[in-house]
Amino acid sequence: MRGARKMTDIDEALDWQGKPISCDICAHQALLAEGLCQLRRACVHDRYARRIDRFFYWNRALANDYLAHPYFEVRAIAAKFADVFRLPPLLEDADETVRFSALIRLPRKYLLKMRHDPDREVRIRVAYRMEGRDLLEMRADPDYYVRLVVARRLPPESLHLLLHDADREVRLMVARRIGAEWLSKLTADTDADVRLEVARRLDGDDLLSLLNDPDWRVRYEVASRGETGRLVQLLDDKDELVREMARSRIKGEELVPCNT
Repeated sequence: MRGARKMTDIDEALDWQGKPISCDICAHQALLAEGLCQLRRACVHDRYARRIDRFFYWNRALANDYLAHPYFEVRAIAAKFADVFRLPPLLEDADETVRFSALIRLPRKYLLKMRHDPDREVRIRVAYRMEGRDLLEMRADPDYYVRLVVARRLPPESLHLLLHDADREVRLMVARRIGAEWLSKLTADTDADVRLEVARRLDGDDLLSLLNDPDWRVRYEVASRGETGRLVQLLDDKDELVREMARSRIKGEELVPCNT
């Protein structure tokens, strides 16, 4: 038939093992009669998460009964609607999606045991909810993004413990947030972006310590804000933009009339 839409598997009612779903043998036929479930729309046996989610949204009281279902999507979605006191055992679930789903609903006291979860997404969620010393202890996590979350959330006075992190993104976050008294420790960082962030926050002699930085952007920052009397060497800088900035600053200083 011309213009007919080709059927795809999302149009079909298949369970998590790829078998057709039959309402005739379902234990929830009473719900079907009441309009509380619907094939290809709201079905706990369907393999599509959206349809499973809609089933539990319509039938929240049944969520507890599916926390041990063999399909991980069913367990994970049931955890969104189940009674909270039934969720702690799911923190030991073999699937990270299920652990994650339980974790976001459980009280903070359950976070501690999840700091070393094998899945990074779970540990990221934990880091977003941790505070104080418990968060600080995650600064050595093997995943850079977990450590980045730690660097975003730690108070500035604790960030010196991440000054030498192996990942540039983490050190860049540290450079943006750490107290000014620690910035000089990052002027020799191996990454130019980190040094540039540091240069933007420094002034006075600390800024001038970057006069010989190998990256032109850092030297340009020095030329644009450093004490003009100390910028002479940048007049011969190998980068034209740095030379021009230093020249304009020094020339502008010379044109300022002296007070009489």
